[in-house]
Amino acid sequence: MNTDFFKQLAESKEGAEKFPFMPEGQAFDMGADVDGKPLFDPRILDSAEFFRNPYPYYRILRDHYPVFHDRLHNCYWVTRYEDITDCYFDDEGFNTIPKGSSSGVLGNTQLELSGVEHRRRRNLYGQHLVGKSLLLRIPAIERLAEEMIEDWSRLALGDEPYVNDTESKRLVELGRAFANEFPIRVVCEVLGFPKEAQPQFYYWYNSMMSGLGGSETHRVGVEARQDLEDYIQGIVEERRHSPTYLYDSAGNPIGKDIISKLCETKVDGAVLSTEEVTSNIALIVGGGGETTRGAILNMWTLLLRHPDQFLAVQKDNSLWDNVFHETLRHSSSIGGQPRHNTFDVEMHGVKIPAGSLIQMVDFSANHDERIFDDPERFDIFRQDLYSGKLLRSGYRKEGRCSHMAFGVGPHLCPGAWISHQEAIVGSEILLKKMQNPKIKEDLMPRDIDGNKPAPMGITSVRELWLEFDIS
Repeated sequence: MNTDFFKQLAESKEGAEKFPFMPEGQAFDMGADVDGKPLFDPRILDSAEFFRNPYPYYRILRDHYPVFHDRLHNCYWVTRYEDITDCYFDDEGFNTIPKGSSSGVLGNTQLELSGVEHRRRRNLYGQHLVGKSLLLRIPAIERLAEEMIEDWSRLALGDEPYVNDTESKRLVELGRAFANEFPIRVVCEVLGFPKEAQPQFYYWYNSMMSGLGGSETHRVGVEARQDLEDYIQGIVEERRHSPTYLYDSAGNPIGKDIISKLCETKVDGAVLSTEEVTSNIALIVGGGGETTRGAILNMWTLLLRHPDQFLAVQKDNSLWDNVFHETLRHSSSIGGQPRHNTFDVEMHGVKIPAGSLIQMVDFSANHDERIFDDPERFDIFRQDLYSGKLLRSGYRKEGRCSHMAFGVGPHLCPGAWISHQEAIVGSEILLKKMQNPKIKEDLMPRDIDGNKPAPMGITSVRELWLEFDIS
């Protein structure tokens, strides 16, 4: 790819010519008021320039408009770390996610609930995503990663364009060869779907995820979700009487899969309905797929472009936790979470009427200079970032803070623990299998100057071409 990517993107956005591409980290001058305060034109938020170079514009919002009333998009943008954290923990004042943003496709999930009902729903599946349940998944994750990487040799002999061998080198596009499919395979197995259902699982996953993006694909997403429920109905009835299991590397059963556990879960003395089981499965599918794909590709891109840090990880495998957390702080694929406020509120002198749409911008919180020093710098050794166990309560002690890629509080992303585990275990195995990996930069997108790599912007890497030695 080349700079044509950004030209095409600009042409697809109405009025984008008003905002020319700027050097990365530098904002387009939108003028100033009589006091010298920079003006902010909300049309920039729809531009290709913002898509590729968002952080200088978030800085303008944080410094001058920490609560920005965007009349063009009929919402309010909250961009500072402390303010977003306070809102996430205020389950009374900011206790609802806008209705319809997920339920139309995913079903009646807890995403759009709050208070007691939210806690009740979350507890239905939360026990299957943390603690001992995480450990039970490791053998399956390791085996599936090994299988996919071992299959590269076969793919290199065929016509697949994303795996190619020369005499001593192998070229792979890590997205199609691994990251796009790996988390879907893992979620399919740990949920407990039969192996023969895996191709159908890809259809359910891809259709439901694209169905969340807008009206054009919504119908396809709803149809896929209904197809999933129809398929699950037979499995649920069977698992209620005959549960199935996950196995260790020696083939010994180590615990029931998630569908089997959900089938025996009771609330108020009654087992979950098939619809409730399906909704929980749909939520787990969404939480453990796209987030992991983006995390793996971003992790490897950033790490290989910082060779000193990559060398440190090669010497100390425990640093993968640092890589994961710093990647999600620096270049997360998760932008934020919308909220509606229950009451009239005032923040930084801006009055927000009850029921307003408020965008909590996690992207911006992760680059808030009030919390993270030199936030545009990727550094797995930074001393101000907490890189320990994922906590719903977040972490802010002794000058170290957790990133906000998953949010904090009651609505912390349900796929957070899944994504962390899959990205770390998958990357550890990739590191063992690839000798001297390097990014094939001539196959990667370039920035507007045609020389530097294209910035990640507010999305994850879509393609990552790697070359490494083969024996």
